[in-house]
Order: sequence, then C-alpha cells, then structure tokens
Amino acid sequence: MNPDETRELSLRPREGRRAARVGETAKPEVAPKRAAAKSERAAREPKAPRGLGRAGRGPLRVAATVLVVPAIVGTVALPAYAMLPEAMQFGGTSEYSLSVAEAQGVDVPDLVSQAPVANDSYAVTTKEEIDRQAREAAANEAAAWSAELASRAGNGAYAVYTVKAEGDDYPWWDQLPDDYGGGLSPLRYYYRECVDFVAWRLNRDAGVTSAPWKWDWSNLASGSAYAWADAWAAKGWPTSSTPVVGAVAWFPYNHVAYVQSINADGSVNIEEYNQNSDHSYHRRTIPAGEALYLYPPA
Repeated sequence: MNPDETRELSLRPREGRRAARVGETAKPEVAPKRAAAKSERAAREPKAPRGLGRAGRGPLRVAATVLVVPAIVGTVALPAYAMLPEAMQFGGTSEYSLSVAEAQGVDVPDLVSQAPVANDSYAVTTKEEIDRQAREAAANEAAAWSAELASRAGNGAYAVYTVKAEGDDYPWWDQLPDDYGGGLSPLRYYYRECVDFVAWRLNRDAGVTSAPWKWDWSNLASGSAYAWADAWAAKGWPTSSTPVVGAVAWFPYNHVAYVQSINADGSVNIEEYNQNSDHSYHRRTIPAGEALYLYPPA
C-alpha cells in the first residue's frame, strides 16, 4: 500500500475503516442514519442536571423510590372510612381526625350496666322437691274441693263426685266424707264409710230410722271394720261361714258389707259403701266362702 492509500484510509469514518479491514466496501448511507437516530433519542430524553453524568443519576433514583413506595403503601393501608370526600365534614370543618374515627366512642346507658349477666347454669329439681310440690298441689286441690262440696251440701245440692244409686237408702249419701273434712254421722261413725252404712242397715232392719238410734258406735262395734269380728265374739253374738240375709259380711282386709240376698248357687249378693275408697254405694256378688258372716245382734 502506498502512502496516498494510507492517508485516505485514515480520513474515512470509523465504520468505513471497519469495513475496509474485513474486505467490504463501506456503505456511505449508514453513518448519516445512525447520527440522525442518536440526535432524535437525545431530544426525547431529559437532560441530567449539570455536573451529573450517568453515574450521578443512580443515587437520585434510589432516593425517589424510598420516598414514593412507603407513600403508596400507607395510602392503601388506611381504613376505608379514612378516605372521606370533602363534602363529609366533622364539627363543621372539612378537617378529618383519624384518631377520633378509630376510637368510635359510644355512650352506654345506665340501664345496660344494670342488666343481669347471662350464663348457662341451671338448677336441677330433685325428687324430694318434686314430691313436695305434688303433695302441696294435692292438698290445695283437696281444700278447694272441700270448700266447694261444703257449699253444695249446705245448699242441699248433690256432691259432685257421687249420685244416689238405685237401691241406696243410706240417708247421708251426699255428706262430706272424712277425707274431705267431713264429720260424724248421727250414728257416730264417719259419713259414707262402710261401717256407718252397715250400722244404718242394722237400725233400719230393727225398725229404727231416726233418733234415738238402737245401734251406734257406743254399743255396736269400733269405728275400724277390722275390729268388728272381735267385737261380735266379745259380746257373744253369733258368727258363721254360712251367710244369712241381713247379716254383716266381714272381710279381713278391714271392710264390712250388708248381705242383701243369697242366690240358688250359694253365692251372696252384698251392698256396701266405700269398697273402692270412693265413699259411694255399690252392689256385687261374692262366693259364700269369701267372707265371715256376723249375724244381726238381738
């Protein structure tokens, strides 16, 4: 290569020299296009402050990031009610107090502090308490019945739990029994007991239907039906396993009845009061051997 060629190569642009080194012919339009693109890019980008190069812009970007990111996080984390429009004012001003909103103070009336504290505890009613309540209820009901029946008896009305049955000639069938506060009949036994009914029948069969009575508690037998068999034996009055009309049918379970008639088969028709503890008149038929028969006293 001669000196003139060497001088020509040194005067070519860098791109031309690079192309010459690789044996290519440089394209004259590349350099102007690249220069135009660079000038356009420089016009769009803002210029850094004087005295700061590319190395100077790094710390500034870091500082801006540190300030902007916490501001974004804080804005998102605020409670929803903190983001109020300017139209919503507190105390007549447009200022908003986050501390007051977060407190949300409430005035509690005095009545609330007096309300009882609820709990899940409960009291168990014992068997003794249930039995006591049942006894009290029964006593109250009996007292109410007693008052009602006493009023009805005083007015000559029938007792509500019995009616005069066919064949019943017992004159005190509507009087209060002892269980409801009733007293003694003119025969001095309690009204509507089995012994009072039988004493009435013995007087009736003797032709006595009013005072002075032939037979009563003082000369007949005890007020307990269980003692009547012993009373008959003590007085020498006859007893037998053979029934007769007008005799007293005596049962060892503390009960007496009146023998009304005897059937052809030997069974016995009896009349009685209070056989079921109901203080009422009943009729029934029993085998002859079911009772001991106390013959009517002379």
